[in-house]
Amino acid sequence: LDEILPIYSGGLGILSGDHLKSASDLGIPLVAVGLFYKNGYFHQKINSQGEQQTEYRTIDAVNLPLQRVKDKNGEDLMIYLKFPKGKLYLKVWQVNVGKVKLYLLDSDIDENIEEYRDVTQSLYGGDQEMRIKQEIVLGMAGTNLLKVLGLEPTVYHMNEGHSSFLILELIKTIMNDKKVSFDVAKEIVSARTVFTTHTPVPAGNDIFPLDLIEKYFKNYWTRFGITREEFFALGMKPKADILNSGFNMGILALKFSGKKNGVSKLHGKVSRELFGEVWPEIASNESPITYVTNGIHTCSWLAANLKELYNEYLIPFWQDRIYDNSVWENIKNIPDEALWNEHIKRKEKLLELVKDNTIKRLKQCGVSYEEILNIVSKLNKNALTIGFARRFATYKRATLIFRDLERITQILNDEKRPVQLIFAGKAHPRDKEGQDLIKYIHEISMKPQFKGKVFLLEDYDIAMSRYLISGVDVWLNNPRRPMEASGTSGQKAAVNGVINFSVLDGWWAEGYNTKNGWIIGSNTDYDNYELQDNDDSESMYLTLEKKIIPMYYDKNEIDISSRWVETMKNSIISSGGKFSTSRMLVDYTKNLYIPLCNLTNKYFNDLTTVTEFCEFKNNLIRNWNDIKITQEEGNSDNITINAGNSIEVIFNIELPNINEVIIEALVYYGQIMDNGIVDKLKFIPMKLEKKDIEY
Repeated sequence: LDEILPIYSGGLGILSGDHLKSASDLGIPLVAVGLFYKNGYFHQKINSQGEQQTEYRTIDAVNLPLQRVKDKNGEDLMIYLKFPKGKLYLKVWQVNVGKVKLYLLDSDIDENIEEYRDVTQSLYGGDQEMRIKQEIVLGMAGTNLLKVLGLEPTVYHMNEGHSSFLILELIKTIMNDKKVSFDVAKEIVSARTVFTTHTPVPAGNDIFPLDLIEKYFKNYWTRFGITREEFFALGMKPKADILNSGFNMGILALKFSGKKNGVSKLHGKVSRELFGEVWPEIASNESPITYVTNGIHTCSWLAANLKELYNEYLIPFWQDRIYDNSVWENIKNIPDEALWNEHIKRKEKLLELVKDNTIKRLKQCGVSYEEILNIVSKLNKNALTIGFARRFATYKRATLIFRDLERITQILNDEKRPVQLIFAGKAHPRDKEGQDLIKYIHEISMKPQFKGKVFLLEDYDIAMSRYLISGVDVWLNNPRRPMEASGTSGQKAAVNGVINFSVLDGWWAEGYNTKNGWIIGSNTDYDNYELQDNDDSESMYLTLEKKIIPMYYDKNEIDISSRWVETMKNSIISSGGKFSTSRMLVDYTKNLYIPLCNLTNKYFNDLTTVTEFCEFKNNLIRNWNDIKITQEEGNSDNITINAGNSIEVIFNIELPNINEVIIEALVYYGQIMDNGIVDKLKFIPMKLEKKDIEY
C-alpha cells in the first residue's frame, strides 16, 4: 500500500495493495484480510564486505492510518483460534484503502502466551511451525473474522497458497451450519473460491510435514467424516505416497477452488504444466488453470510531473478509464521536448537520491571522504542510465550483465557514449545465494573501472522504487525464462516513459511489440543453464552496442533523440491501459468473480441441487473405471497417411450406468518425440454415430 506500512516483501505484497486500490477505484465490493507484522519486513544494511545485514524496526500503529475494530458493544474486537497450547487471541486493525476495507490480524496482545504473541511478529520469520501458525491465522481466523463482522462474501479469492486453510474453515462452517456431508460442503466451497498462483516453480508452494498437519488439525478428519489419510491427501497429488509426502498448500487450493489462474499468459501455460499431475486423467494443456495478467495501480506509480503532463494531452477524467487502451493514444501528441524535459527532471531527482544513498552507505563502510566524492561526482544526468531493482532471487540473474567483464567495461567506459548502472534490492534473510549476488555487485562497484559507473543502493523500498522506475532511461529485467510469473516493475517503468529491456518472460512476453522496447534472448526454453546464460548475455551486449546506445545518443539540434522519445511514447501507450490493475480487476470480475457468483446463486444456494450434483459426480467416479473402449476393426495404429490427408477413427465405447448424453469422446493427436512425450498435443471431438453407444 505504502512505504509507511512495510508489511510486504516484494512484488506480491505490492500487487495486493494495488489490487485493493483499483477495486476501490472501480467500485468493486471487495474486503481484504491480512496479517499485521509488527516488525514488518527488514531494513537492509550492506557492510564493507558487501554482506547484507538485517534490521527490524517495530511499526508504531498509533501513528499510522490504522484503527482498532470494535465489537457491537463498542469494545475492541477480539477473536481467537484453538491451538495445541490453548487459545490464540487476535486483535484486529482496519485500514481504509479508499472505499475498500483491509483488516489486519495481530497476535501481540497480553491475553496470549509469549509463543503466540510472536505469531504475527515478522514477515517470513521463524521456522515451519511459525509459518503454519501464520497461515492458519490468515486463512481460518481471517474467515472467522468476516463472519463475526457480518460479512459473507460470495467469492473468496486466495492470493497464493498462504491463505488456503480458509478452504478447511469454510467446509467446517458449511457442514455445521447446513448439516450437510463433506462432499456437499466441498462442492459449495468450490463454487465460491478463486485461487491465484504466483509461482512458476514447485518450491514456491509451502509444503508442511504431516506431523505439523496432525498437530494442528487432528480433529478435522473426524469432523469431516473422512480418514486421517484422506485428510492428508487433500494437500497432495493423486496417487502420492501419503506417509512420505508433505501437505502442499498450492495443491489444496487447486483441488478445491472453482477458478484458478496464473498471472500472465505464459505463466498460465507454465502452471498447467507444473500442476498437471493434480489432474492425471487429462493432458496438462487441458488443466483447468487460466490466466489474468498482473498490472499496476497506475496513479500510485506515475510520477507527479508526468501526471500533470498527461492531464494536458489525455481526455478529461482519463484516470477513470485507465483500463481503456484508446485513452492512451493521445500520448503521441505530447511534444518530444516536453516529454523529455519532464523525464530529465525525474532523472535529476533519482541521481540526487543515488548520491545521498551512496555517500551514506560508503561512509558506513569506512570509505574515505575523498574517494566517496570522486565516485558520486561521476554521476551524469546526460549518461544513458540503466536500472535493475527487485528482489535478489537467484533466478532473476542480477549479475548477468557482468558475465563478460571486459565487454561491460568497454560499454560503461566509453567517454563519448557513457553508460551508468544502478542496482537496488533485498535478498531473503535465509537466501545465501541471493545475498551473494548483492556481495558480488558491491565488489564490482568498488573495482577501479566500475567506480562511479556501477551503483548499489541500500534498503530498497516503495519510496526508492518510485524514483528508480521514473528516473532511469532503461529498465533491465533478465530472469531465467520461464521463471518470472509476471513481474510488475517493468510495467511501472513503462507508464513513466522508461523503456524496457527484458527477457521475453512474464508480462513482457505479452507487452513487447517491437516498437516499445527491446528483448534479451529469444522465446527458447533451455535445459542447460550455462548455455542460456551465455546466449542471453551475448544478446544483451549486442543489443546494447548495436541498438540501445546508438539510439540514445542519436541526438538532434536540441539535444534530444527523437527515436528514443518515440520509443518512450510507444512504451506508455502500449502499457498504460493493458497493464493496469484496473484492467486486471475487470478481467478478474468478468472472467472469475461473476461466473462463480452466478454459479452460487443459480445452483449452490439450493441444497437439493448441490446434493443431486454430488450424487451425479459420485456415480461417474464409481463407474468410470468400468468404461470399455475398443477399436473398430480395420482401424490400425500403423496406418500410413500423407500430409494433408484425413483418416477416419472409429471406436466402440461401453458406458456402464452412465448416460451417453453427458459424455464427450475426444481424439488426441500430436508428434511423438524421441523421449516418448507427445508434443503439440491437440484434440478433436468425436461424433456420436449410433445410439447403441458407438462413437
